[in-house]
Amino acid sequence: MAENTAAPSVAPPTTPTEATDSRYDPSLTNDDLAPVEKQSWNSYNILAFWMSDVHSIGGYVTAGSLFALGLASWQVLFALIVGILIVNVFCNLVAKPSQVTGVPYPVINRAVFGVAGANIPAVIRGLIAIAWYGVQTYLASQSLLIIFLKFWPSSGSLNDSTFLGLSPLGYLCYAILWVAQAAVFWRGMESIRRFIDWAGPAVYIVMIVLAVYLVSKAGWSNIGFNLSEGESLGFGASIPVMLSAIALVVSYFSGPMLNFGDFARYGKSFDAVKKGNFLGLPVNFLFFSLLTVITASATVPVFGELITDPIHTVERIDTAFAILLGGLTFVIATIGINIVANFISPAFDFSNVSPQRISWRAGGMIAAVGSVLLTPWNWYSDPEAIHYTLGLLGALIGPLFGILIAGYYVISRQHVVVDDLFTRSTTGRYWFRKGYNPNAVWATALSGIPAVASVLIPKMLIDLELTTMDLTEISDYSWFIGCGLGFLAFVALERRSPRIVIDR
Repeated sequence: MAENTAAPSVAPPTTPTEATDSRYDPSLTNDDLAPVEKQSWNSYNILAFWMSDVHSIGGYVTAGSLFALGLASWQVLFALIVGILIVNVFCNLVAKPSQVTGVPYPVINRAVFGVAGANIPAVIRGLIAIAWYGVQTYLASQSLLIIFLKFWPSSGSLNDSTFLGLSPLGYLCYAILWVAQAAVFWRGMESIRRFIDWAGPAVYIVMIVLAVYLVSKAGWSNIGFNLSEGESLGFGASIPVMLSAIALVVSYFSGPMLNFGDFARYGKSFDAVKKGNFLGLPVNFLFFSLLTVITASATVPVFGELITDPIHTVERIDTAFAILLGGLTFVIATIGINIVANFISPAFDFSNVSPQRISWRAGGMIAAVGSVLLTPWNWYSDPEAIHYTLGLLGALIGPLFGILIAGYYVISRQHVVVDDLFTRSTTGRYWFRKGYNPNAVWATALSGIPAVASVLIPKMLIDLELTTMDLTEISDYSWFIGCGLGFLAFVALERRSPRIVIDR
């Protein structure tokens, strides 16, 4: 069995061939989990992926919420750019193993966690995707709700009462978005690629038009960039806050960053993926951030208050064309990010649990149904909730990232035997102990518990009035805490009791 240490000279098959059928255990593979044969995505496809991921209401609101920390506009912009540069580096790290082998995130984890143990990170990532799917769908549904109220005023009667925190009109808008996203997803990966190839640029056009309109309305000389909503901070006091903002940016992208291998596997080459990442993250995000800051700044002289939600900005313009164009654009943007970040990930993750029972499509639909049950509209409605949520999600994702990177780059030294990823033979390289690598399991616990505690305990101590010292800022670094501890714990455990063997 050949080891993959560089991009394969002959790409693996898209679907299992007869030889693959006989060699791969059916309980570990299906057409979606098997190595891809045609790696055809170029740099633009990767750029379009990130455009779809970045250009969303959630991204805009998260960026806008940084003003509530007391930062000036230039400090918010600095935090956004530094944060995205960190994301770019980490995305390249997680992309390579999947691009080289042609397998998705849950399958490449078998080389670290074991062929059965890989379900641990897969299920955790899948559950997180369910939460984010609900959040993004809810945020986009608010655009649709505004359209209903503008063009069908009588629908306002459906918005007067609530059930479980959401009005009947809200449920209707959520359902429309839910079905639309499922329809795009159901058509398969190539249809998704074609959708995101134009969705991201389309959103840019509308955001540019919105920014130009507001600036022309206000007059450039009337736009100020000191938009701090909180207490104004001096330079020294702003440094730790900026560091927290940078950490929050990383936490926001931690989900798609972790399972970026689900997309990198389709890349023509690792160089093409890296180029797409550079264009889609630092370059694209810089422009997006500038638009965000300029647009938010222009809302002050135009509307007399700072508005950091693009939906509310469009609503305040109060013209039928603006509401229709803006609303539909943000709906398209959210469909794009939800599919690439929160549909495809659980599709692979849950399919990995039982490949023969759960198809790729079934895995995605599990996430879609679960998102409704979480009622995201009840807990994602203010900046404090956003930061708290990002901290908790980062705490869960960080350890998985650190362990995967440690396993692939440090312990395995980039050696992966693809065939052994699909066998339950006790002589298989990734069988470890009954299909689990105990070192990876222990590293997950040793790093995950402190990371989650860094989010929960400081807030709990204040809520219970057990201390007057506010340590909640620690939660902003939960991803880094989990990632660093996961990396160190796994390396230490493998050094002490090696499970991953490169040469036999």
